[in-house]
Amino acid sequence: MEVWTKYCCGKMMYVTVFSSVILLVIGLAIGLSVNNFKGSDALDSAPLIDGHNDLPFNIYEILNNNLDEFDFTKNLTDDKLWGKKACKSCFTDLPRLRKGKIGAQFWVAYVPCSSQYMDAVQLTMRQIDVIKRLVVKYSNDMQFVTEAKGIEEAWKNKKIGSMIGVEGGHSIDSSLAVLRLYYELGARYMTLTHSCNTPWADASTVNNGSVHNLTEFGEAVVHEMNRLGMLVDLSHVSHNVMRRVLSITKAPVIFSHSSVFSICKIYRNVPDDVLNMVKNNNGVVMVNFYSSFVNCNSGRNATMQDVIDHINYIRKLIGPDHVGIGADYDGVTSVPQGLEDVSKYPDLFDRLYESNVEPRWTKEDLEKLAGRNLIRVFKAVEGVRDSLAKTEHPRQDIINAKDISEDQKAINMKPGLCYTAKEWDGIKSTNKTSQ
Repeated sequence: MEVWTKYCCGKMMYVTVFSSVILLVIGLAIGLSVNNFKGSDALDSAPLIDGHNDLPFNIYEILNNNLDEFDFTKNLTDDKLWGKKACKSCFTDLPRLRKGKIGAQFWVAYVPCSSQYMDAVQLTMRQIDVIKRLVVKYSNDMQFVTEAKGIEEAWKNKKIGSMIGVEGGHSIDSSLAVLRLYYELGARYMTLTHSCNTPWADASTVNNGSVHNLTEFGEAVVHEMNRLGMLVDLSHVSHNVMRRVLSITKAPVIFSHSSVFSICKIYRNVPDDVLNMVKNNNGVVMVNFYSSFVNCNSGRNATMQDVIDHINYIRKLIGPDHVGIGADYDGVTSVPQGLEDVSKYPDLFDRLYESNVEPRWTKEDLEKLAGRNLIRVFKAVEGVRDSLAKTEHPRQDIINAKDISEDQKAINMKPGLCYTAKEWDGIKSTNKTSQ
């Protein structure tokens, strides 16, 4: 009996020691894993989605959309056409996108406000075309995406999910038919204005005032975008248009590249009351990197910390579910120190994770910022589309030609000069009589 007791006790001691060693090893492993986590590691577990890149417009400006003369596979930092010395707004190429861990990108079909009432539709079509050709030419690295689920599919295929955003409501020339055709071609968001008013919506240039605000036709544009499943983008619109759209939309909205008005009082940025409306709408504000939008102190250069301050402000005010990244690379000429090009996103996420803020950033929060918030919004917009398909058909609203005529007069343009549609018949005869 005594021998048996010694044996049992010895065995129990052995098991206890062995278990303790195993637990110690596991504990150390977990501890090392936690201690070694970097913010940029979140970009390996969730796709990084940037809401706004204007590379297609630089391709138009520099090469008139001739892709035969564009080598996207080359690091263009010091290129004689695309390098930082030759092109102040050029920040993008495939090697740097890969280094930046980009999972998906909204490539922007942008045409200047100078094309409004003239060839905006044709130029926008050309920009949609060059985006689609770019994706096909570099299909080893890029995958065209038109649905929320396609983002993670492309990312898992180790390709950059490539989506189209139309920047500026002037691109539809006040026609819902054109809006629908852009959607058929793959455009998945439209920014309601650029830096110019349309005859149905005010741009941020009106500050906190109102010229048109959002007209009845503007509301029809928003509702048709809801019906189509097209993301409504409120970057560039006036604060009053932001408020009006958020009060009528049936789907969550995005700000594809905007920052915080309370930090930098530029009317391109989003005021606090609108941020709270975005929370209630379940939308997302994707923070812009443009130096002049994140830093209003002209006495110093913008830095990465300025961008972090905007991201942290939104997160603190309305939560981590409503903030994203919309850098605006290739659409601006000045970016903060530390965010010099599209390779720098991992540095931003590392710094965010190290931010001395409460609550601290978690891996889950960083994944939401990276892209899960945008995917959630995209899916919700598709859900609204699917529910409306049962009850609604394409809207047939035609803007009142008088609204366009008055807007053209305001910019010293001869009304109806480039229009032949039948709704202009009465307006043109009135104009002739008054002249």
